[in-house]
Amino acid sequence: MGEEGENTVTFQKNEKERMWRVRKESQNPHGKVKSFKELKKDTEK
Repeated sequence: MGEEGENTVTFQKNEKERMWRVRKESQNPHGKVKSFKELKKDTEK
């Protein structure tokens, strides 16, 4: 039972972060925002 509660909290947190990211990206005036995969590729160089 405790586990399910934790999952719900985690889900809500992820959802908030995703919404925040989408909002932030939509406000970005500098053209296309790099995807997470592209950013990851850049850091792996």
